[in-house]
Amino acid sequence: MRTPPHAARLASRTHFFICGLLFASWGVHIPTVKQLFGLTEAELAWLMLASSIGALIGLTRVGAWVARHGTRPVVLGAGFALALPLAVLLLMPGYAALTALLFVFGLATGSFDVAMNAEAVAVEHAYGRPIMSSFHGFFSLGGLAGAGIGSLVALTGVPPLLHLITASCMSYAAIAVASRYMLPTEATHSPGQSSSGLRLPPPVILLIGLLAALGLVGEGAMYDWSTLYLAKTLESPQALAALAYGSFSAAMALARFGGDAIRARFGAEKTLVLSSALAALAMAATLAIGHPVAALVGFALVGVGFANMIPVLFSSAARVPGITPARGIAAVSSCGYLGFMAGPPLIGLIAHRWGLDKGLLVVAVFAALVALLSPIALRASRESKSPAAKLAEEPGQNAG
Repeated sequence: MRTPPHAARLASRTHFFICGLLFASWGVHIPTVKQLFGLTEAELAWLMLASSIGALIGLTRVGAWVARHGTRPVVLGAGFALALPLAVLLLMPGYAALTALLFVFGLATGSFDVAMNAEAVAVEHAYGRPIMSSFHGFFSLGGLAGAGIGSLVALTGVPPLLHLITASCMSYAAIAVASRYMLPTEATHSPGQSSSGLRLPPPVILLIGLLAALGLVGEGAMYDWSTLYLAKTLESPQALAALAYGSFSAAMALARFGGDAIRARFGAEKTLVLSSALAALAMAATLAIGHPVAALVGFALVGVGFANMIPVLFSSAARVPGITPARGIAAVSSCGYLGFMAGPPLIGLIAHRWGLDKGLLVVAVFAALVALLSPIALRASRESKSPAAKLAEEPGQNAG
C-alpha cells in the first residue's frame, strides 16, 4: 500500500518537531551536566567540540547511506542514536565516556538532519507545491517545546534523569510510529549514486552552500550574542535582555509557517532576495538606533528575514541534476554548519577589538551578500534542470 502524501507530510512534521525537542532537551540540561560532573568551562567546550565534530561527520557521510537505502532506515537508526544518549547522559561513569556519548549524539544529529530533510524534499515534490518552510517551522516549535518543558520540570522539581529518560523514550516512540508513514523507499534512494567516496559537489551546490554558510553565521550570532548585546552594549536589565533571543526565535518560527505561501506566490529567488534584504536592513537599523526596544523589534525582523533561507536553499540543492537530494542537502548542510560554528567566534574577535555593535554588523553584511548572490545561485540551479522542473518552480505554479 502506497503512503498518501498527507500521511508522509505528517510523518515529516513529527520528525522535525522531535528533532527540535531533543536538541533543546540537551540544551536545557547543559548546566546540569556541568554541575553533576564538576566540569570547567574548558571541559564543557571540549564536549561541545566533540558533538560538533560528530555532527559534521554525520552531515558529510550520510548522503551515501540515504542513496543506498532510502530515508526510512536512516531516520530509524539515526533517531535511535539521537534519543539514546539523552536517556543515559547523566549515567556516564566519567568525562571520557561523556565525551564519546556527545560525539555519538552529534553524529546522530547530523545524520538525522540530512535524512529528514531529504524525506521532506520528496514529500514536497509529491505535493507539487512549496511546503518545506513549514517543516522547519515544526523544528522551531519542537525547540520551543523542549525548552518550555525543561523549564517546567525544573520548576516542579522533577529529577533531570527522569525528564531525560522520559523525553528520550517518548521521542523515539514518536519517530518509530511516524516512520511507518514515510514515502516508499524508491522515492528517496538512488542506488546508482550511492558511492561513499569523497567527491567535490558541483559548483552550483558549493555556491548554494556558501549562501547557507552566510545565512547561518547570522543565526549563530543571534544565538550567542543577541542577549549579551542588550545586557552589555545597551546596558539593559537582565529581564529585558533575556528576551533578545526569544524575540528572534519566536519570529522565525512564525515566519516559517508563512514562508511556503510566500514562495508559492513569488518564487524561490524573489523570496530569498527579499528575506535576506530584510534581515540586512533590520540588523543595520537596530545597531544604528541602539535602543533596547528597537533591538527587540529589530531582532524579530531579523528572525523573519532568516526564517526561510535554509528551507529555500535545501529545496534548491535537492533538485540539482546529477546529484541525489540527500547528497545535495548534505553538502549544503555541511557548509551551513561550518558557518554556524565559525560565525560567533568571528564576531567575538571583531567585538573584542572594536565593540559588539561592530561585530554584529557582520550579520547585516552577510545577509546583504545572500541577497546579492542568491539570484546567481538559484538561476544556475534552474538552468541545469529540465524544462518541466523549471516550470514547477515558477511563481504561482502548483500553488493551490
